[in-house]
Amino acid sequence: MQLSKAGLADRKQWEEKGYRLPQFDREQMVAATKEAPYWVHFGAGNLFRAFQANVAQNLLNEGVLDRGIVVAEGYDYEIVEKMNRPHDDYSILVTLKADGSVEKTVVGSVAESLALDSENETDFGRLKEIFTTDSLQMASFTITEKGYSLVNGKGETLADVAEDFVAGPEKARSYIGKVSALLYARYQAGEKPVAMVSMDNCSHNGTKLYDAVHTFAETWVKNGVAEAGFVAYIENPDKVSFPWTMIDKITPRPDSSVEEILKNDGVEELEPVITSKNSYVAPFVNAEECEYLVIEDRFPNGRPELEKGGLMFTTRETVDKVEKMKVCTCLNPLHTTLAVFGCLLGYDLISKEMKDEVLKKLVEGIGYVEGLPVVVNPGILDPKEFIDTVLNVRIPNPFMPDTPQRIATDTSQKLAIRFGETIKAYEADESLNTADLKLIPLVFAGWLRYLMGVDDNGKTFDLSPDPLLETVCPYVAGFKLGEETDVEASVRPILENKAIFGVNLYEVNMAETVCGYLKEMLAGTGAVRNTLEKYVR
Repeated sequence: MQLSKAGLADRKQWEEKGYRLPQFDREQMVAATKEAPYWVHFGAGNLFRAFQANVAQNLLNEGVLDRGIVVAEGYDYEIVEKMNRPHDDYSILVTLKADGSVEKTVVGSVAESLALDSENETDFGRLKEIFTTDSLQMASFTITEKGYSLVNGKGETLADVAEDFVAGPEKARSYIGKVSALLYARYQAGEKPVAMVSMDNCSHNGTKLYDAVHTFAETWVKNGVAEAGFVAYIENPDKVSFPWTMIDKITPRPDSSVEEILKNDGVEELEPVITSKNSYVAPFVNAEECEYLVIEDRFPNGRPELEKGGLMFTTRETVDKVEKMKVCTCLNPLHTTLAVFGCLLGYDLISKEMKDEVLKKLVEGIGYVEGLPVVVNPGILDPKEFIDTVLNVRIPNPFMPDTPQRIATDTSQKLAIRFGETIKAYEADESLNTADLKLIPLVFAGWLRYLMGVDDNGKTFDLSPDPLLETVCPYVAGFKLGEETDVEASVRPILENKAIFGVNLYEVNMAETVCGYLKEMLAGTGAVRNTLEKYVR
C-alpha cells in the first residue's frame, strides 16, 4: 500500500484496513482548481494537513466544494520536494480519540503544492499567476507567530527583510516580502480583491499580518520600487482584508507509535524526513479530534461555504473574545504551564502530567480560579465548558503524543499574551486585586528556573528553541542549586521587560513574589516539586 495516485488506485485494500478515502473525482478537482484557484494556503505543515485540508476534503466529499486548496511552503521548501510531491499531494490523517479509538483518513484535497521561492521561477511564477486570477478569494496562513516578524529578538530588522526593502518585490527573499510581492502582482493586475487570513495561534493575528505587509508596501513605495497606489490598496479592506481568527487543534509531530499502526496495515514508505532546516515531516499527521476555527467574516471577493465544514464565521469583536478566552485563559496558559514544569520534572508527555495531582491542581487553579473571572463570554463558545473539555478530555488524552518540550518552544514569545493579559485585566478591574494572583507568578518563576537547563534532579536538559534564549539565559547562568544568590539582582532586567510578560512585574507588584518562588526553587534538587506542593492547594 503506497500513498500515491497509483497506490490508491486499488481502493478496496485501503478501505478494508479502515481508511476513509476521498469520495470525489480527484482528477476533476485538480483540473478545476488549476483553472480557477480560489484558496491558497501558506504553510504546508502538520496543522494545515490535519485541519484545513481535512475540512476541505469533507466539503469536497459532500459536494459543497468543487475545487481544492493550493498549498505553498515559504520557509522549508524540502517539505514540498520530499513529502508532498513524492506522494502526489496525498497525506494520511490519524485522529487519536480520547476513548482510545483511531480514525484513519487519506486526505486528497490539496490540488497543487508549490515552493514560495522567488528563485524557483516555475513555482513562484505559478503563484504570481494564481494571485492575478479573478477567482482567488483567500490566502490563509499557518506559518507560526514569528513568521510575521520583520525583526529579531533585539528589535533589529532581519537581514533578508532589509535587503527586500531596498531591492523591491522582484526577487524578495523574506517570507512576508514574498507574500507582499504576490499581493503587488494582484494590485498590478487591477487591484483585485482578496482576503489574507492568518490562521496562526496568536493574538490579533490578522493585524500582525497586516502590519508586516503594510510595512513592506510603505517601504517599497518610499524607496521607489513600487507604485504609490500599492499602499492604498493594502489599506482598503474592501480590496484586501486581514480578518482575525482563533484556531485551536492540538497537532503534535508525527509519532512513531502511529507510524507502527500504519505499517501494520501495510502502508509503505512512512519514514519521517528531517529536513536541512530541522522540520520533522512524515506522510502522515496525528491529531486530536477537537478543533475550533472562528473567523471574522470579511471576504471582499466572496468565500467558500466553510461553515458547512464546522468553521465559525462571526464579527471581529466576537473573534477577539473567543481568542482571548482561549489564548489568555482557557487553553494556552495551561499548556505553557505544563510545558515549563513538565521539562523541569522530567515528563515526556503532556497527558502524563495530568496524572500528577499537583500539576493538575495547578492548571485547574490558573484556569478556573485566576483566569475565568476576567474572561468575557463570547457567546458562540462557553468559557467554562471550553476549560472543562481541555482539562477533562483534550490534555489528558493518553493517545496524544504531545510533549512538554514541543510546547515549551518560543515560551518567551507567549508569556505576554498567555498570562500578561490576565494581569492587565486584574489591574483594570476595581473589584479584583492583582495580589490575589498566586499561581501565575509561580509559572513565571518556573520559567526562569527552566532557563537554567537543569531539571529538578539536577540533570541538564536541552532548552526548546526560543528566539530570546541568548538574551535571557545569561541572567540565570550564575545560579547553582543549593547555593545562595541574589536572585532579584540577577533577574531584574527580565522582570522589568514588558515585551516578555506584557507588563513590568515591578509596576504590578508581582516581582517580589516571583523572586521568592524562584529562590525556593533554587534551594537544591527536588526544590521545584517542593515549591509546587507548598503553594498549589
